[in-house]
Amino acid sequence: MSFRIQPTAPARPNRCQLFGPGSRPALFEKMAASAADVINLDLEDSVAPADKDIARANIIAAISDVDWGSKLLSVRINSLDTPYWYRDVVDLLEQAGDRLDQIMIPKVGCAADVYAVDALVSAIEAAKGRSKRISFEVIIESAAGLSHVEEIAASSPRLQAMSLGAADFAASMGMQTTGIGGTQENYYMLRDGVQHWSDPWHWAQAAIVAACRTHGILPVDGPFGDFSDDEGYRAQARRSATLGMVGKWAIHPKQIGIANEVFTPSEAQVAEAREILAAMDAANTKGEGATVYKGRLVDIASIKQAQVIVRQSELIQGA
Repeated sequence: MSFRIQPTAPARPNRCQLFGPGSRPALFEKMAASAADVINLDLEDSVAPADKDIARANIIAAISDVDWGSKLLSVRINSLDTPYWYRDVVDLLEQAGDRLDQIMIPKVGCAADVYAVDALVSAIEAAKGRSKRISFEVIIESAAGLSHVEEIAASSPRLQAMSLGAADFAASMGMQTTGIGGTQENYYMLRDGVQHWSDPWHWAQAAIVAACRTHGILPVDGPFGDFSDDEGYRAQARRSATLGMVGKWAIHPKQIGIANEVFTPSEAQVAEAREILAAMDAANTKGEGATVYKGRLVDIASIKQAQVIVRQSELIQGA
């Protein structure tokens, strides 16, 4: 372990982030009543250019008018290569109430992108005397973003989460696919004439998780485009959870329950984690640094793994 200890990620449930376009305010109450941990009201890809202004006004009104309960409320602004993003930030922070928790910054390619938004947000907060400090989530969805992922993770103390945007990332990389997440038909290996499908997003997810865990940021898996494929969504969510991601986007309400199921430790997992902690406590009282649990060796590293599971369970139960 390095002398510099990894910082702890924000302590909050983030199993499912539900997206909805700002141009469809009829959805807002339903989103607020959902089981998602995070609500992402969208000003970017799901809103047509002609509807940007009305979508922004809809969201500003809804931030104060809708009862969002204990959910984390986030707004995805437009990307920095558009003429819309500065007005998104200015209007949100000057006109919306204090219920807004987070701004999501799409298509981040380097730390300077985050710095630009941070500088604008900081100036408005100071000018308006806003008492609540806005947090950030960034989306990695380009070759540049992944190449600079660690410097992005370290770019701002406001940064709390980072997601993978599979569709734009695939386009930026020149990948031969139109699918958003999931297994890709032509990404396979052959053994004895039998096809075995691999995960083309694995390496990008692993890089994001490593950068996030290094800098105390929550790593989140992005969208799964085929919302008619429940098992495909569940399979990708399980892979993401195994890699260390804490949650996944939902672009349709039917995906919420699956995300919550996958990213909530099961009773059996929690019970086993607590038993491992108890076994190690007993070993420590004997001056032993390791012990045997159900036929396998457990040691200090096992304690850390078990603590992650117990901590996740306690956060979710307390939400």
